[in-house]
Amino acid sequence: MRHPNDNGFAERRTAAADAKRQLLAKFASAPKPTDPEMQEKLAAREAISVAREARRAEREALKAAERERELAEAAAVAAAAEAEEKAEAEARQAEMADRVSRVIADEAARKAERDRRYAARKARQS
Repeated sequence: MRHPNDNGFAERRTAAADAKRQLLAKFASAPKPTDPEMQEKLAAREAISVAREARRAEREALKAAERERELAEAAAVAAAAEAEEKAEAEARQAEMADRVSRVIADEAARKAERDRRYAARKARQS
């Protein structure tokens, strides 16, 4: 039994040829690259591309400036931390030197007291 939508070979062939002709007509009627309308579209696309590239370059410049600022900030923080660490080390060294000088002074005072007692004892014995 035949279906109403079931076309024969000849009908299918003519339908395919018609479709091909319509497609070719569509492409033939399309505007050519030399048409003023196409030139305007190409110019508009080029302007958009240039603007896009300018925005991209601006973003890159902003990112580079931000990166430079962050690097400078990190360098300043590192320099401050290094200066603080150096100051702390100098303070520790000064404290250690003070402690050593007090110990030496105490030793000298004890030696002087011991020598005084020894001299006093020798004076009493003679």
